[in-house]
Amino acid sequence: MFEKILQIMEDQLGIDTAGVTEETTFREDLRIDSLDLYELVTALEDEYGIEIQPEELDEIKSIGDVVEFLAAKGID
Repeated sequence: MFEKILQIMEDQLGIDTAGVTEETTFREDLRIDSLDLYELVTALEDEYGIEIQPEELDEIKSIGDVVEFLAAKGID
């Protein structure tokens, strides 16, 4: 799942994910703004057939948070 998230980030945001780990944060480490984050969330929703609520998004700060969130939704 981690690799798929990185691929989505590369495709949607044009981010070089070399060196990105699960501890990498979106805002501080990758400098992703709210529009980029919205695009990423939309791509994740489309890819995994889920809906991410705004209050859930508040808890997602790092790549690892995305992995944990998706795992909690039953996605491998």
